[in-house]
Amino acid sequence: DFVGASPALAKLKSQIAQFAAAPYPVLIEGESGSGKELVAMRLHRLSPRAARPYFSLNCAAISPQLVEPTLFGYVKGAFTGAQASKAGFFEDAADGTLFLDEIGELPLEMQAKLLRALEERVIRRLGSTTPVRLNVQIIAATNRDLTQAVERGTFRADLFYRLDALRMTVPPLRDRREDIPALVDHFCRKLQMPVTREQRL
Repeated sequence: DFVGASPALAKLKSQIAQFAAAPYPVLIEGESGSGKELVAMRLHRLSPRAARPYFSLNCAAISPQLVEPTLFGYVKGAFTGAQASKAGFFEDAADGTLFLDEIGELPLEMQAKLLRALEERVIRRLGSTTPVRLNVQIIAATNRDLTQAVERGTFRADLFYRLDALRMTVPPLRDRREDIPALVDHFCRKLQMPVTREQRL
């Protein structure tokens, strides 16, 4: 959970509570390390889908060649090494939430396929023509300015507008310094370390 009681954090919590029940995609902006995935997990926990699966994919940490089979799945023989059919994250997260972290790193070709899946609410496993209906809440996150990426041509404008139904920004710690003492206490307790008054100050 979030630690702190700063106005910036209170505003973020209020937005999460407001957006959690909405059936639209949520776009989370924020610097690396600001806690975007914590926001995504809280959105899922407070949503009507809380009892359903939550899956997370870091688009910056996966090979571009693996993004499509990881998201959409594949059938036996779809590519070398595909010895059995396998569901992708979209199917695994059925009725739940799929969190796409660092969405700005997604290759343009995959952006087009993701857009089509979101528009049609249908996917097809790699190597298959059989449609699979989607019922997944999409949460995307980025540490980039996607508006500038659209202007540069590195991110599709139509996908950006599709994901930008609801947007929130996670404030960096420097914008909520009053939360630092509570964070020090939290991590010291977690690590079972004593904390002195001087350390809190």
